[in-house]
Order: sequence, then C-alpha cells, then structure tokens
Amino acid sequence: MKTIESIIDRKIDELSKGFKSVLYDVDENFLSDMKTRNIAGDDARHYMFWEWTQGVGLYGFYMLYDLTGKKEYLDLLEDYYQRCFEIGLPAKNVNTCAPMLTLALLADKSGNKEQLELCREWADWILTKMPRTEDGGYQHLTSDTLNNGELWDDTLFMCVLFLAVMGRITGEEKYTEEAIFQVLIHQKYLSDNKTGLWYHGWTYNGRNNFVDAFWGRGNCWITAFIPLFQEYVEVSPSLKKYLNVLLKNQCDSLLTFQDENTGLWHTLVDDESSYLEVSASCGFGFGMLRAWHNGLLGEEYRDSAMKALDSILDNIRDDGVVTMVSYGTPMGRESKNFYKEIPYRNMPYGSALALLYLFEVKKELSLRG
Repeated sequence: MKTIESIIDRKIDELSKGFKSVLYDVDENFLSDMKTRNIAGDDARHYMFWEWTQGVGLYGFYMLYDLTGKKEYLDLLEDYYQRCFEIGLPAKNVNTCAPMLTLALLADKSGNKEQLELCREWADWILTKMPRTEDGGYQHLTSDTLNNGELWDDTLFMCVLFLAVMGRITGEEKYTEEAIFQVLIHQKYLSDNKTGLWYHGWTYNGRNNFVDAFWGRGNCWITAFIPLFQEYVEVSPSLKKYLNVLLKNQCDSLLTFQDENTGLWHTLVDDESSYLEVSASCGFGFGMLRAWHNGLLGEEYRDSAMKALDSILDNIRDDGVVTMVSYGTPMGRESKNFYKEIPYRNMPYGSALALLYLFEVKKELSLRG
C-alpha cells in the first residue's frame, strides 16, 4: 500500500511536470479583451504570459525550486523571464506586478544586478506612481479596468508582497514601511468585524463593500499573505500581535464554514449553495499550516487544514492540472450570484496554490515522524 507521503510526492512531481503547459496556456478570452480594452494601449502580446495568473504560479514554482534546488526548475523559471523580456513587458498595474515577486527572489539569489534594477524600477513605480484612493491605499488598477476609488483584497498578495520582499532584499525602509501601511489601510476597509472574513472589495464611490461578498480565493490570499508577510518583514511585537489577531479571527470563521464531507471551502465562504473551490481551499490550507509551523496559530487550525488533503489530492490530475479551480474573478457589483456563475478553468495559480499546500503538508508529516 502506498503511504500518504509517497502519494504527495507523486502529486508534487505531476504538478511540476505539468506546470509549463499551464504557465504557457493562452487565455484567448483575456487576450481578446486586451486588444480592445487595454488601458495602456500597448501591445496585447505583452500580457499573454505576464499577469497575476502567471505571477502566483511562478511564486509557487519558485518555492518548489528553493526547496529542491533542482536545476530543471531553475531553468524553467529563467527561460520564462527571458521569453517575456524578448516579447516585451506590459504596462505596470497591480496585476502585472505579480511576476516581479519571483523575479526579485531569483535576482537576489543569483546576484543579477540588471534584474534587481528592473525590480527596483517597478517597486519605485508602485511607491510614486501607482494610483491611490483618498486614504492612500493602492487603487486596484488592472490591465483593462481603472477601478477608480476601489480597494481589493487581491492587491496585498499581487503587489504588496513584492514590496515587502524588496524591502528585505535592499534593506530600504521605504519599501517595508509602505507595505505595512498598505496592509493596515486594506484591513481597515476589507476586514469584517463580525466574522473576521475579508470582503472582496471596498469602494469610496458610495462607501460600501459592493455586494458584501466573502469570496473564497480573495480570502485565501489573506490567509496565505499574513504568515508570508511576516517572513519577509521584521514587524514590531505589537504589529505582529495585531496581524495574528486578524489571521485568527479569519480562520475561526473558516473552521465554521469548512465543508464537513470534503474538507474544502465554497467559492463564497459563508454560502453552502455556492460551489466548492479547490484553489481557495489550497490557499486556506497553506496559510493555516504555514501559520501553525511559524507559531502563529494553534493545533485546531492545523487539523482543519489537513482535513482538505484527500479532496485536494483527488483534484490533481495525472497530467498535473488542478481541477475545480475558478476562473479569474473580477468584482461582483450587482449580486453575489455573480461569483456562483464563474466557471472552472485550468489556471497556473491553481497549480501554485496546490504546490504551496502540499509543501506544508509534507513538513507537517515530517514533524509528526
């Protein structure tokens, strides 16, 4: 009989082998949109493989490389960036900042000064030119939408985590302090005081949280972000305590809304009539296990994360594609039903979040002996 460890190793191997095909999968719908709704008016091909969808995927794959040291993984990452440099990079916005996170980590490891300077250019643009809301939060500017006066929970993982890494790499407090401010201002408007869950967005145009949706993957960005952020930023004891209270309050609700039969979570966390969604479930599992391993959360959250294991393994196909992953999701502005109608699609972030989750599961199993 195969042990659970060998099954997990096989699934990680399948994810790594299938990652390239997912990374370079052309999203024809998005590309068509870029040809007609591209705000910057630059070449639509620049966005083909350089968006938040690839950015999250690259980070998960980088973690795989960092853990194993396999040259074939490094080659894939380096080939990706070289290919994108040759095509040309897109205009800067929240989502196109996402691939810079992994580039910064690679450049720091290799000492590539040219790439580090490119990362600094993008980080400085975030500091000085990123559109801001009236309180100084980053307006969730995307490749095709201005989202004037809007804060989205995605921004922390897609953009602010990169700033945190740049602060660590360069030692420059301007990046670190700005990253901390953005965490606090986003929390002010997006974290719900009753449940601890995070709303998908906030708009100053009406001063509301749109349809008050506790979107699953949006919440998982926060669960994953908080422990990772504290690995890259040396926060004060009081801020550390504050961040961990936010994380615990969110995870208390996640324990309540976890599906009893599968261990997964719904695409609207508090709505059982919405479909179960694997990428968010991986993000929740990763965040809770990472926080447990870093001493930020207790055993009950570890146990909740492990409940999802069998279902997540079942949704990783032999070709490395993760199923039951919802497609990229813009803001629901009219009704919560909008989130229920988003289709499933094979996406790089599904593979990445599954990798991150399985890494932490392996760590947990090794600690148990």
